[in-house]
Amino acid sequence: MSDETRLRISSEHDILTARQQGRHLAERAGFSGSDLIVVVASDRGPGIPDVDLAMQDGYSTGHSLGLGLPGARRLMDEFDIDSEISRGTTVTMKKWTHAPQPDPMR
Repeated sequence: MSDETRLRISSEHDILTARQQGRHLAERAGFSGSDLIVVVASDRGPGIPDVDLAMQDGYSTGHSLGLGLPGARRLMDEFDIDSEISRGTTVTMKKWTHAPQPDPMR
């Protein structure tokens, strides 16, 4: 299995493809359907002027529920966002497999 997969996202269809590819790679690595591995999403957009505000539930610059970034942060074990005005944003997220806990009754 390759250590890295890169996909260019330029349409909504590409997002679906990226999600499917991510799930496939996660399954091959031994993760369950709800666990993921390392995801790095970056763009060369306008950047996020106020990252703290963008990380609040309900905040949206579009017409969404404003749950994307804060929801992703809640799902992950590690979450980092780096944004620079006029240069873009990079979000790095990690989800670790959790080793099964020993049964205390055994």
